[in-house]
This record gives sequence, structure tokens and C-alpha cells, in this order.
Amino acid sequence: MKINHAPFLEKGDQVGVAAPSARFDKTRLLKGIDCLKTMGFGVKVPAQIFDQKRYLAGEDACRAQVINDLVADPDIKGIVCARGGFGVMRMLSYLDWNLIQTRPKLFVGFSDATALLTAVMQQANIGVVHGPNLVSLADADFRTRTAFFNAVTGRMSLLSISRGLCVVPGRAEGILVGGNLATLTHLLGTEFAPDFSQAVVFLEDIGEPAYKIDRMLTQMKLAGCFIHIQGVITGSFEHCDHPEYLPEIVADIFGEYRIPVWTGLDAGHGPVNLSLPMGCGVQLDTYAMTLKWQKANR
Repeated sequence: MKINHAPFLEKGDQVGVAAPSARFDKTRLLKGIDCLKTMGFGVKVPAQIFDQKRYLAGEDACRAQVINDLVADPDIKGIVCARGGFGVMRMLSYLDWNLIQTRPKLFVGFSDATALLTAVMQQANIGVVHGPNLVSLADADFRTRTAFFNAVTGRMSLLSISRGLCVVPGRAEGILVGGNLATLTHLLGTEFAPDFSQAVVFLEDIGEPAYKIDRMLTQMKLAGCFIHIQGVITGSFEHCDHPEYLPEIVADIFGEYRIPVWTGLDAGHGPVNLSLPMGCGVQLDTYAMTLKWQKANR
């Protein structure tokens, strides 16, 4: 999988807000927008993102059209998702992938936005940033906001992973991909299924019992997703019953591949959500306890 580096932002750039997933709290969205402005970015907020249909932020085609329009706008340099939940999978087929590839923008989000980020990397060969959506950026702590700014501006070069746990020691190099485990699993069997070839895979989730995490990882393994991976690093598995089982589960799943495995990075649905430039080459080093980007800087 060959991916071009993400088109990182500079202060003064204008970013667009998209709502490809669920309905959101307007107050928290506006607070998240204020965070972007404080960081020095201009923000464009399309009126259509406030549409509602059941639990979604409007009709599928309309949510996709917002993204297509933002991509087509030469003044927009990046697109940040409003929130996660569910909905991205429903609108992937409405996106103009040729347009997205020829007019690259920096896509930012996590959770349900994993489906969008994965598709952008694979369909358009463009790097992305796995980081807070706007409603979560609204209440984010200093570490989360700082990592967000560093990631979207191409300043991310090294993360300490010393707070986590080494399951299998070693060093690995590959393209960083991944995101929300449940979302990635639901993409299997579609044209947007994740490609983990020669990748360092990041995984996180929320509200999933340990046995369901086991089941999803097993499904992906049986589907052949992990055959050519180079390493694994997991983030937070927030509100998971029996979290003490997780190191053993990932050891069971990935042990036969003889690759380094690290758990517990502060990224995902936990109180700290460190942003991760994806589509970039990284080195995972469990001995130095670091995740290092090879060419993340401008």
C-alpha cells in the first residue's frame, strides 16, 4: 500500500467541518470550533451539517455532498469531522473519490470516522490524522489539544509509549493504519475493507466486552487481515469489562506472526486522545518505548 503524505495545515489555513456520522450537540460543536480558531485556523461550517435524520446528521447523499463540496473548495485545506457514532459507512459510495484524490485535503477524525480515514488512504492514497472529532476536542485536555495541533501541522515526530504494556518485544517499521476496531471489522467484505499489508496497525474501541474484542480480532484474523502486518499498537479500550484480559487476547491473536505488540497508547476514546498521523511510515520500538514517524515533519 503506497500512500502520499498528508497535506498538513499551517496557521491561517481554513478548514471545513463535515458531519459524516451521527447527530451532534451544537454547543459542544461550537466549543470545538472555538478550539480550532484558537489554534490559528479559519473554520467553514456548512449549514447542511445541522440536518437530522433519525440518529444521523442528515441524509446519506447530503452528508457526502458536504465533503465533496469542501474538497472542491480551493480555500479549504483540511476537513474535520463533527463527531462519531454511526453513519460514515452509509455514505462512502456517494463520495467523489477521483475529486478527493486530485484535490487532497487533510481529513481528521476518529471513532466512526475510521471508515472515512481508511477509505481516504486506500481509495485516494492520501495520508490522514486519527484524532479528536470536534465535539471531543471541545472538552479535551492539554495533551490532547497539543498533540492535535502538532499532528495536523506535521510537527508530530515521536511519541513516548511508556505508559503502556509490552506484550511482544521488538522493533517494526511500516505504514501506520487502523483506528476503531468495530468499524474496521464492519468494513470487511466491502470494497472499503482495510488493507494492512506491511503496516503497523493501531486499534482502539469503547464499550466492547473483552469477548467481543476477541471475536472481532478473530474475525479479522480469519479474513486474512493480519498476514502481512509488521507490528501492532493498541490504544484505549474504554469501558471494556475485564480489561485485564486484553493483553492475553492480543497475544493469542498476534503471537504467531512474530511481530512486536504494544498495548495501552493514550489514543482513542479514553480521557487522553493523542492524534496520530496515518499513512506515514513509522517505527514501533518496544525497547525504547517509542513510536517514531519517519517523515511526518514538513
